[in-house]
Amino acid sequence: MRIARFSMGDQVAFGMVEEGGQVIARIGGHPFHGVELTGERVPVAEVRLVAPMLPSKIIAIGKNYADHAREMGGEPPAEPVVFLKPSTTVIGPSEAITYPGKLSERVDYEGELAVVIGRLCRDVPAERAGEVVFGYTCANDVTARDLQARDGQWTRAKGFDTFCPLGPWIETELDPADLAITTTLNGEVRQSARTSLLLHDVPALIAYVSAVMTLLPGDVILTGTPAGVGPMSVGDEVGVSIEGIGTLTNRVISRD
Repeated sequence: MRIARFSMGDQVAFGMVEEGGQVIARIGGHPFHGVELTGERVPVAEVRLVAPMLPSKIIAIGKNYADHAREMGGEPPAEPVVFLKPSTTVIGPSEAITYPGKLSERVDYEGELAVVIGRLCRDVPAERAGEVVFGYTCANDVTARDLQARDGQWTRAKGFDTFCPLGPWIETELDPADLAITTTLNGEVRQSARTSLLLHDVPALIAYVSAVMTLLPGDVILTGTPAGVGPMSVGDEVGVSIEGIGTLTNRVISRD
């Protein structure tokens, strides 16, 4: 089941995506409380898809593909590298990534599989991780690479407004173990991998993170990016495609 969040006029609602992504059947209330259709169906072309979830926090994992760890100049870490992105980084499909040109000279794309948590949880064993997952979506962990290197920690580099596109919707019935993930820049493939290459898979990440902090419904875990990260420029269009989910597309504009 694909759950989208959409805007129609001054209203924002949830809906179930049908007919190969062409139609949205509106849901009454929030899907965490059960999917009850209202009977209203609208063409996707007549609404604006927005970020499928507004998380209280985004927990991101660094260097979780061996090839990416090496392209960043190091060996794969023994344990997950965890950092946070503020909720204000979140935008939806087709919304613009704003390039902070006065502060950064290099802003990179990082296509990733994102896990959406569906229930309050803590200390989740890996073998029960599936019980707390609502679904999966595409993400772009946008990074000011020069600031990341300069600061020595990643908060500023990862934390600009618009630096966490999510979407286009949440797929609730998906096995994340071996999915193709591709990132394109202006239609050219820049990243291509499979989630089976994750050093720490989704159950392991949920167990690791939930041992540290309580996860709330709607929280998002970014599982890490494969090799091939690179810079974006104003005017570029970046797409993140994940098998079984769809494609998240955003263009880059100047913030200044």
